[in-house]
Amino acid sequence: MGDVPSHAGTAEAATTIAGSATPADLNIQSRNRHFASAAIERRRWVGGDPYASAFFNALSVTFPKGETFFMKVLKQYRDEVPEKLAREIRGFVQQEAVHSREHLFFNKQIEQADFDLSRLEQALTDVIDNIGSMPLIRQLVATTCLEHLTAILAAEFIANPVHFQDADAEQRKMWLWHASEEVEHKGVAYDTWLHATKDWSRTKRWTTKSLFMIRISLGFAKNRTKGIFDLLSQDGVSGPRAWFGFLHYALVSPAPVRRTLWPWFQFFLPGFHPWNKDDRNLIQLAESEYEAAIMENPDEPDAIAPIGDRRKPGRLHKVA
Repeated sequence: MGDVPSHAGTAEAATTIAGSATPADLNIQSRNRHFASAAIERRRWVGGDPYASAFFNALSVTFPKGETFFMKVLKQYRDEVPEKLAREIRGFVQQEAVHSREHLFFNKQIEQADFDLSRLEQALTDVIDNIGSMPLIRQLVATTCLEHLTAILAAEFIANPVHFQDADAEQRKMWLWHASEEVEHKGVAYDTWLHATKDWSRTKRWTTKSLFMIRISLGFAKNRTKGIFDLLSQDGVSGPRAWFGFLHYALVSPAPVRRTLWPWFQFFLPGFHPWNKDDRNLIQLAESEYEAAIMENPDEPDAIAPIGDRRKPGRLHKVA
């Protein structure tokens, strides 16, 4: 089974010609949004739901270090890829830098709500250190797999409004902004992977990426689940109540895990490329949600401000 199908016209086939299959009229660049004023209003900020709040909090813990790692990997390929892809890597790095900054601030607010994130952060550090010790090409395929996981979750969060319908308004805008940019740059790591392995056989490329996706997905699921149950326990939810409640949330309703199983599986199909599904409409849909926040701060600086220069969040009480 190979990556490139026998027929022409797929996004991956376009990549072999132009170096990138991102639509030509899609300009990947950071919107550099600032959500310093988006304080978490409730400890269970997703509609008072402990399971949804723990799910997104555990996910947020991964972003500052994870996205910094992605930037480091892709920057090492920037000077050897075609010009269009090089521009997209620059846009990717700019976007991920801001995502890392904003989630670092968000995570500080979680800690202000009396959650201990140290165990989650240590588990993440161990994973990143392990991947970082591998040869660069393996770091790249790991990045490609993780970017696919992030992109399909992002698309689900935007397409299905139930995920944030009762969330704190400013936090909903922040998460939708982040998700929109994940959709926008969803093909950059994959195109870099295709370029880096252009001399590989299709069988070798498919086998390598598939085995890594299985490995990465199992580790991602295990570590995020452990983190979620750690946070639930700190929130007073444990035992059978935690298990049944989280499984219902993840698999029944709103079911973010179940609803992303098919997009996850598509990664293994011959001819897969993230842009085989053109879902740019989700970017506009998400922007319509956080546009009000942008209009409130039309003169915000373009520079990426250090986290230490920003307003510190107030302390939250242990209330839902």
